[in-house]
Amino acid sequence: MSIQDPAQGAKADPLALEFVAFAVECGVLRFGEFKTKAGRMSPYFFNAGLFDDGARLMRLAEFYAQRLLSSGIEFDMVFGPAYKGIPLGAALAVELARRGRNVPFAYNRKEAKDHGEGGTLVGAPLKGRVLIVDDVMSAGTAARESIAIIRAAGAVPHAVCIALDRQEMATENGQDVPYSAVQYVQHKLGLQVCSIAKLTDLMQYLAAGGSGSSPEDHQRVLAYRQRYGVEEGSL
Repeated sequence: MSIQDPAQGAKADPLALEFVAFAVECGVLRFGEFKTKAGRMSPYFFNAGLFDDGARLMRLAEFYAQRLLSSGIEFDMVFGPAYKGIPLGAALAVELARRGRNVPFAYNRKEAKDHGEGGTLVGAPLKGRVLIVDDVMSAGTAARESIAIIRAAGAVPHAVCIALDRQEMATENGQDVPYSAVQYVQHKLGLQVCSIAKLTDLMQYLAAGGSGSSPEDHQRVLAYRQRYGVEEGSL
């Protein structure tokens, strides 16, 4: 597959570029050599767990809320899948309330609780159109698990909001497939997906010589995208 450098002639997304710069500044987005869950050697790595203090988490929630509200996606409540989605969903719910949109929030446990209220769900009852909040979507496994939980509770899994869309091939049974996890969730599972930033935005940041990056980083990420990237709407 031949993927053109998305930095060439693409319209800049100011919010996405600001988010990429913020992620680099926080050390959440790093350049080097990292092994992905799919076994690929990636020239960049995004670890949302390093949004690890109050100020960073507050700023992150502002990015999520701004992207989500501008997307036009309608929803009735927020769900944060265990584990990284829990603080992300909670922070987003707080930021939405600050902006005048107070919605219920819930999350799941990995292990069922056998005392107290019991069960695997915590927070508001799942009902209506549910928005799932997570950091990235690699194989779509977490999204599928969340969808099953939400449907089992009688609610509607309606949309997913993530921080970064890697725009690369997903894997099925250890094999590369010609669509991304985001495209799978959109077209096969029928959920809307919005992301604060995409790999194309990261490419623009690198092409412009963004802080904390080098021309070599740009070339390595471009080569990775040419090998594993997917085009918009390719499913």
